[in-house]
Amino acid sequence: MKIVLRADVETLGNKGDLLDVSDGYARNYLVPRGLAIRATKGVVKQAEAMRRNRAARDARDREAAQAVADQLTGRRIEIPARAGEGGRLFGSVTSTDVANAVQAQLGVEIDRRHLSMPEPLKALGPAEVPLRLHPDVEVQIPVEVVAE
Repeated sequence: MKIVLRADVETLGNKGDLLDVSDGYARNYLVPRGLAIRATKGVVKQAEAMRRNRAARDARDREAAQAVADQLTGRRIEIPARAGEGGRLFGSVTSTDVANAVQAQLGVEIDRRHLSMPEPLKALGPAEVPLRLHPDVEVQIPVEVVAE
């Protein structure tokens, strides 16, 4: 059965894709949940419009992410933190602290969930924090943790 996806389905495709799936999968799973509709001439035209809109939105998002990445490239962020002997911090520097420091020092607002920090920074010194702004745009933010 030919269907058009009305929403992104992780294992199948994206919104607006025209697919050929088994009749049972379409009738029993996709259509009842509102994830797809049966493909007719009018629906196929709507799907083409959805794909064009998705491509335009994706290009616009990529450009905006690249503009933010250009602002962050080559800039170093200093984060003051309380430290004890040997450069160990009393607390830690988390992704929220990095996002707040970027906002305060550069005026660029970033979402802390886009920062890829497997664990918080717990020592003084330099570090590189990866920031994924878009699936195609990733930038390394140089961070320097300094003693207060």
